[in-house]
Amino acid sequence: MMVVGFLTVIMAGAALLSTPLASRAGVWTDPLTALFTATSATCVTGLVLVDTAQYWNGFGQLVILLLIQVGGLGFMTMATLFSLLTRRTITLRERMVLSTGLNLSDPAGIVRLTRRVLLGTLAFEGAGAVILACRFSLDFGILEGVKLGIFHSISAFCNAGFDLLGRNQAFVSMSGYVDDPVVNLTLIALIVIGGLGFFVWSDVYEKKKFQRFGLHTKLTLTMTAALLLGGWVLTMWFEWTNPGTLGGLSTPGKVLASAFQSATLRTAGFSGIDQGALTGPSQGLAVVMMLIGGSPGSTAGGLKTVTVAVLLLTAWTAVCGRSEVIAFERRISSRAIMNAVTMLVVGVVLVFASSVTMSHIEGLPLVPCVYETASAFGTAGLSMGITPQLSAFSRCLLIALMYFGRVGVLTLGVGVLMRKQSPPKITYPEGQVMVG
Repeated sequence: MMVVGFLTVIMAGAALLSTPLASRAGVWTDPLTALFTATSATCVTGLVLVDTAQYWNGFGQLVILLLIQVGGLGFMTMATLFSLLTRRTITLRERMVLSTGLNLSDPAGIVRLTRRVLLGTLAFEGAGAVILACRFSLDFGILEGVKLGIFHSISAFCNAGFDLLGRNQAFVSMSGYVDDPVVNLTLIALIVIGGLGFFVWSDVYEKKKFQRFGLHTKLTLTMTAALLLGGWVLTMWFEWTNPGTLGGLSTPGKVLASAFQSATLRTAGFSGIDQGALTGPSQGLAVVMMLIGGSPGSTAGGLKTVTVAVLLLTAWTAVCGRSEVIAFERRISSRAIMNAVTMLVVGVVLVFASSVTMSHIEGLPLVPCVYETASAFGTAGLSMGITPQLSAFSRCLLIALMYFGRVGVLTLGVGVLMRKQSPPKITYPEGQVMVG
């Protein structure tokens, strides 16, 4: 149901965007462009073939915004909202599907959590919209400022990366506000909160203190903080004197732009600095960050922070010669480790194979292709500027990667993963293999 739900939303959005009602020129839009845009919005990625402000009219932008909201919260979360508003009873099967959509193993209390998710979303997006509207009103007037505040608040919270600032120059994203503290700090807060995951919100709300948090919440918060801080410091180190990125900014501007780059790298897709002008080390850092993505059960995609945390802990356990993976005095199950390894292998293979294929077909260097495919799979939305130049085949490839990255390989295989594992009928003798 989850898979079909997302596909239905994408196809409906593509159908609306392809009509003359959605474009500024009042003409039919190429079906592939409409499908690419609808997929990018629903999968909260941010990769685009046409500039959102210049090509789409008010109706088209509204469709994109609705796709972002539905895609960010999840199809089943929005369906549950409808059920709550109409006071319809939510069945056990629907609770199971909803818990899967939020990456939870237990459907108990899922409706209560969904209420908190919806209320929290309204509160965070509303607060962000007010702050951004006040700032944008200074540049665009009150009515346009309110519109921009609402659009960018939802886009940031859902980690989508769509913007409406390319009015005079296409694809400029947030470069005009690269050193603006109000815009940058507001967007950073929305991106980080949206990327933490709904279960983490509930856990923090209920337990207040770090010592009382569950293992998932502790791993999520720790990894998020480490990635944000690490990305911030490394970006400053790699780009401080680069004239194409941070070199021309003041010292406070460099610090702020680096922080924004670190926050937007993993999930959001807003671009404060030119991604095509990044140094080699920064490009490598960006690819890793985009592959990691956000946290389970959040508005973000990618391998997920907790997946990487489990893999790192597993490697550390092997180095230390221990038999069990322990984190915060809790043992991590072998099933969680297998899922993490599966996500890593599938993700890396998909991105590598797609990058090589795209590079060969398009005749482009491998690096921008890796950047593009990692961005699509991690639903990060950043690009080195090659997206509009790609052929129909490569565009379809990115559509598939965005979908897999958002819905998740584990969600696609939920029927297998949620099936109760039975003990093997035959136990085979253990064989020895040489590793490393």
